[in-house]
Amino acid sequence: MAPSGQKVVFEGAQGQTLAGRLDTPPGKPRGYVLFAHCFTCTKDIFAARRVAEALTRRGFSVLRFDFTGLGHSEGEFANTDFSSNVDDLVAAADHLRDRFEAPAILVGHSLGGAAVLAAAEKIPEAVGVATINAPADPGHITHLFRGREDELREHGQITVEIAGKSFPITRQFVDDLRRQSLGPKIRNLGKALLVFHAPRDQIVGIDNAAEIFTAARHPKSFISLDDADHLLSRREDAVYVAEVLAAWATRYLKEQPLELPKAGPGEVVVREAGTGKFAQIINADGHSLNADEPAELGGTNTGPSPYEFLLAGLGACTSMTLRMYADHRKLDLDRVTVTLSHDKIHAEDCAECETREGKIDLIRRTIAIEGDLTDAQRARLMEIADKCPVHRTLHGEVRVETDLAE
Repeated sequence: MAPSGQKVVFEGAQGQTLAGRLDTPPGKPRGYVLFAHCFTCTKDIFAARRVAEALTRRGFSVLRFDFTGLGHSEGEFANTDFSSNVDDLVAAADHLRDRFEAPAILVGHSLGGAAVLAAAEKIPEAVGVATINAPADPGHITHLFRGREDELREHGQITVEIAGKSFPITRQFVDDLRRQSLGPKIRNLGKALLVFHAPRDQIVGIDNAAEIFTAARHPKSFISLDDADHLLSRREDAVYVAEVLAAWATRYLKEQPLELPKAGPGEVVVREAGTGKFAQIINADGHSLNADEPAELGGTNTGPSPYEFLLAGLGACTSMTLRMYADHRKLDLDRVTVTLSHDKIHAEDCAECETREGKIDLIRRTIAIEGDLTDAQRARLMEIADKCPVHRTLHGEVRVETDLAE
């Protein structure tokens, strides 16, 4: 079962409706991630989409949204500033908390990285913060309109072109940037920090990563993105970030153990695990087992499939039966290994079968017998293999009675 996405809307810091997308994995997510995109970008920028997609495939739910005045969100970009972006992030976290679960991990790309560092103190449930090519000082982006300060002071607003699009920048926006000081917030973060940065980033230099990392207290980690560009425009770079993020985040998330269903003596109880479309948790006489289907069949491959359990039962029974016989006869049997596979074949291809039409089940069983045994003893052990109880059950008349539980 592939990950899915849904559109979400919520009220931003200035009262406008903000548009977002929540990508979710099959079953219960390992945790929620809140993603903040780069300056003047949108939730649909390549890096945001790729990182969200890869994280979702690793079991996380990811919310990315358009800040006020950008993408599909309402409002005027000219009326926003860094502080309002931080407030929008907090509003997004509130939405997740109210509707789903508070974000455990905050991720920010470029100026979005600075924003999650500033917002982290207002999202107490978050246990980790990750930045990607982020500036240590939000005022870093003023280089985009360097040399136009006089024009900004005179008119109160200028228009700048970023990535082929025009954006209004107000004096209020610039003044707010210059008032920001992330140093104390980073020092008092109180959460695990992961800093990603590309040494060759031409937009936000690597010295910003050093400043963020130096200011932070442990636990903190730094990952070099080698030759990636600022926007992570190559798919492999975005996927790499997501893979490292997922592994890192898992270290700080408390895994909720699945409650084992109760089973009486001689009972096997199977219950949906809630962690995937087909995932099951099994109590077999107090032994906890998982069952699932492989990914190509829509499962999450967290355990053997039902037919693999069937083969395992036959294989275990075969090996146990040979051991019991060998011990009783005092045979020099060192070890038994049983290899099994299951297939469907056309009935007409089976000369020994009574069924002549359609398909039948074929279980192939190969037994390796180790020990100082004669040929006659080995032949007898192969005969005994067919007498194991599970083998007899499979060849006998089986009736399954099914009742509806009260």
